Amino acid sequence: MQMSMSNIAWLPDERLAAYDAMASAGMTGLEIAPGLFFHAAEDPFAPSALVAAAALDEIAAAGLSLVSMQALLFGVTGAAVFEDDTARARLQAGMGRAIDLAGRFGIPNLVFGSPGQRRIPDGMAADEARVIAAALFRDLGDHAHAAGTRIAMEANPAGYGTNFLNTLEQSIDFVGFVDHPAIVPILDLGAMRMNDSFETVPDRVATLGPRLNHVHVSEPQLAPAPAPDTDLAPVLAALKASGYDRAVSIEMKRAPDGLAEVVAAAGRLSAAWQGSLS
Repeated sequence: MQMSMSNIAWLPDERLAAYDAMASAGMTGLEIAPGLFFHAAEDPFAPSALVAAAALDEIAAAGLSLVSMQALLFGVTGAAVFEDDTARARLQAGMGRAIDLAGRFGIPNLVFGSPGQRRIPDGMAADEARVIAAALFRDLGDHAHAAGTRIAMEANPAGYGTNFLNTLEQSIDFVGFVDHPAIVPILDLGAMRMNDSFETVPDRVATLGPRLNHVHVSEPQLAPAPAPDTDLAPVLAALKASGYDRAVSIEMKRAPDGLAEVVAAAGRLSAAWQGSLS
């Protein structure tokens, strides 16, 4: 496994200090929101060779590599899975640019969250919505497979404003229904806590681990993660025992105290990592 952190936890001008903090905690993976990572680009989904090289050189100096991408629809308006064909085409185009960016830089995982873009409208039956979404993501899966990446279908609890794939079970069931090698499950610990199922994670991981493409160490509403009272060691031990060998990535929004919380969060994950070895 690879310890990682998402760059949504800091501002672009804090990035070098954040990279140093990650390296000091033993992290080697970086998850990115393109708008933050390629902040110097006119279009962060199509950065120039010069802008891209500068950003990649900075993380390489800290021993970091790109492991995942989120905020895939940043800047896209009028996109939705379940509205009309125009809205769906906008979402497909927006996802296409993210897939192409991942292919360009060898990023192996794309997190599809976007709760506001995947709400089933009133009057649409759940079975109809499932068929519509499956057709869309099979097409996106073809694109992702050709680019050498995968799309991870994140469970977003109802508290985030969506009614589609609210739980891990629903997400896993949908991935199975789509039945595409580039459409995969992700484990988000904050969602598990919001759904009152965090305690089930070690047992779930025992069978799910090898199928996972990414793990988010998160807390409800993207509070600093892992929280001081979150016992991650059993989760990490279960992931290791299951054969999971991909990124375990802190996902938290920037805290009011900024870099101080990045340092603290990285330290908590590192301590849990060490605890899982005993």
